[in-house]
Amino acid sequence: MGKPTGFLEIERQDRGYEKPQDRLRNWKEFVHPLPQESLNKQAARCMDCGIPFCHTGCPVNNQIPDFNNLVYREQWKTALENLQSTNNFPEFTGRVCPAPCEASCTLNIIDTPVTIKTIECAIVDKGWEEGWITPQMSPRGTGKRVAVVGSGPAGMACAQQLARAGHATTVFEKSDRIGGLLRYGIPDFKMEKHLIDRRVAQMEAEGVIFRTNMEIGVSVSVQRLLDDYDVLVMAGGAENPRDLEVTGRELDGIHYAMDFLVQQNKRNAGDDELRAAPTGAISATGKHVVVIGGGDTGSDCIGTSNRHGAASVTQLEIMPEPPARENKFMTWPDWPLKLRTSSSHEEGCERDFAVATKRAIGSNGKIEALECVRMEWAPGADGRQVLKEVEGSAFQLKADLVLLAMGFVSPKHNAFTEQAGVEIDPRGNVKAPVTDYKTSTPNIFSCGDMRRGQSLVVWAIREGRQCAQAVDTFLMGASKLPR
Repeated sequence: MGKPTGFLEIERQDRGYEKPQDRLRNWKEFVHPLPQESLNKQAARCMDCGIPFCHTGCPVNNQIPDFNNLVYREQWKTALENLQSTNNFPEFTGRVCPAPCEASCTLNIIDTPVTIKTIECAIVDKGWEEGWITPQMSPRGTGKRVAVVGSGPAGMACAQQLARAGHATTVFEKSDRIGGLLRYGIPDFKMEKHLIDRRVAQMEAEGVIFRTNMEIGVSVSVQRLLDDYDVLVMAGGAENPRDLEVTGRELDGIHYAMDFLVQQNKRNAGDDELRAAPTGAISATGKHVVVIGGGDTGSDCIGTSNRHGAASVTQLEIMPEPPARENKFMTWPDWPLKLRTSSSHEEGCERDFAVATKRAIGSNGKIEALECVRMEWAPGADGRQVLKEVEGSAFQLKADLVLLAMGFVSPKHNAFTEQAGVEIDPRGNVKAPVTDYKTSTPNIFSCGDMRRGQSLVVWAIREGRQCAQAVDTFLMGASKLPR
């Protein structure tokens, strides 16, 4: 390590935010990057811990102690080369990843982990500013053609790696723009979309061809792709949302979170209202909003609703409130269950835990309130603890807009998956082992959320990279791509 005593001498310092009253006025990112001097000091806190447990928390296998040391020594370009050897898109993960690496940091035992996510983001942002990030073209082509369906982080990572191996790679995307959930699921205030456009331009220079407004199974058949390409990679994501199966679900004003978030991102991209919302605009302006679901998507709905000017925002979570601080002896270095307060929560939101929705109430076809009950852990019939309703705890919550952010259950089972004829696992995902990412159908591979289920951007990038290595091995007999 560059400074063996750094963690003893330097306090943890992370990026700051614009004040809520200021950042709610626009859709721009509001994080204040640390100055270079502060970054050098924060990198110096990376201790010589012997076993870098941060590696266990990072799905893309970032060499965290190495790039921390390089930043401390102000060898930024070498740090960038190190970072990009394992992560295709550090500017994405440096903004929207929940940083499981920091949870695994040895210094997190005393709640002062190294600011790994901030340092990672600073490295790649400096790389773009200095012009160090350029297309990495393959010296020669292989004559092999690969079709990647889905342009989220898994599909993009897979396509970039395959192009760098010399394969002619085409990415098919059913939406009008590239990026998948990064484009239309992540709000602009968390990650501005010019970051995606910049990577797309780099990939196009590397030989990747992008085809938008192409829904495989509808616009073109799977068989046509198999006829034209040597390999097909299914990287379509997990897009089948979990529904709220209660009386009154059909009332106007109850929407899936993604319908709400996608519309706003389209508006921010300059689409007119009709194009952004062909089935009707969803607005939180002046409304009492209830977000059902306590995860990141729910948090994004809160931030978006507050920027719309909602009258109030309430977030409901069916699980009991987690502890403010985890039991380190029980969880570290694994990802802990603890209360997490996002920047969107800080902008204004009421949070209620251990609450289940029983009925949606409305008149004239519109939602007006939710009937809810309290939940508690209690012994079930077999003696195991289960969540049960608290008798006499029913209450009503005023609601003009209800957003369902309860996660995703699987990829959509549509013409694409049917025509591909792939085997589906018990959870509804495309079945393919991590050893070779092959599906049950010859010449078809799968990776990302479509294969593993709803997960993090870092897992999507990891699977895209590993799938590319598996495809390269399948086509060429061996591969020099990193796994």
